[in-house]
Amino acid sequence: MAKKDSEAALEKLETLGKNMIAEVMRGSSPEFETAVRSRGNINYDESFGYLRLGEKKETRTFVNVGQARKFMQTVAVASKCKKFLEEKSHTSIRGLFYQLKYSLGDDVEEELFTEQSESNPLIEDLEVALTLKREDLNLNTDRKGVVAGEMTVVDRFGGDETKIDCAKQGRSGWAIPSDVDNGMEFEKVDANYVLVVEKDALWQRLNEDKFWKKEGCILITPKGQASRGCRRLIKKLSQKKLPVYVFTDCDAWGWYIYWAIKTGSMNLAYLADDIATPSARFVGVTMQDIVDYDFLGKLTINAKEVDLKRAQEMMDYPWIARHKEWVNELKTVLKTKKKLEQDALQGPRLSFVGEYLREKIKAKKFLP
Repeated sequence: MAKKDSEAALEKLETLGKNMIAEVMRGSSPEFETAVRSRGNINYDESFGYLRLGEKKETRTFVNVGQARKFMQTVAVASKCKKFLEEKSHTSIRGLFYQLKYSLGDDVEEELFTEQSESNPLIEDLEVALTLKREDLNLNTDRKGVVAGEMTVVDRFGGDETKIDCAKQGRSGWAIPSDVDNGMEFEKVDANYVLVVEKDALWQRLNEDKFWKKEGCILITPKGQASRGCRRLIKKLSQKKLPVYVFTDCDAWGWYIYWAIKTGSMNLAYLADDIATPSARFVGVTMQDIVDYDFLGKLTINAKEVDLKRAQEMMDYPWIARHKEWVNELKTVLKTKKKLEQDALQGPRLSFVGEYLREKIKAKKFLP
């Protein structure tokens, strides 16, 4: 983490603590206020193009019997994060839990935390209240996602500076870290667009064909649903004026991966400013492709009840239902009860995946 970033996070944590102390000195009960993160306080903001938290707040008071434990737990999480920043050390949210899993005293049997499910939401509360990401608090999440392309990254971490050339990472690519902000700098990005490929297997297929080199793109796979770090990276690349195209399976699950990249997700609505990419466009696979490419009709798979249920749920999301193209796609799934994997594009020949993408991108055959 760059010095100025760590100082900003430390300052916010110190201010939180000082305000609580000031309340005690005034004879008042210390309080902690954060936004309500329930579904009822999450709205689609059309002007921004993504999901955002509403205005509802909740306040925890130390002297309230029903809130005292959670208040104390919140302060303990904040205190540990401050310590991590001062020590310039990182850990996972699991590591934080074990740091906090201790008895309240020799004569007190109750533990501060008994399950990680208690500490995780409090980290999110701090993120919201302090307008920080957990990565700013030196808390890592699992690395997930891989990149190839003409992009050079300078990574300052653990006292070292490493230059990473994403065009020279061979078959493995560059593994996307959970934090692509603090201590991370894009030295060079030379590309026409960003292509996000749902599955690692298809990413490997395209990487072997050097699709990213021939087409001048940054090739990313989130390996399924995109992690926070992967979504943040996509957003940062879009801020460099690069178009973002997403390529997934032709089913509700694959399509929701696209929508989570584009509009954010309900559970991470509080981070939408940092991780949602409203400019993203969907290149495929679509139900219309089954009509446009004859061979795909023989490669469809029967949709399961869980697939159909998810498709119906997506039709009920107002930010999706406002696009008639997506309503038609979802209705077709419900009507035909079919789905299609992106892997099926390898049917005619292995190189057809690249031909398909090249054709659709050139013709700008995207869904909104």
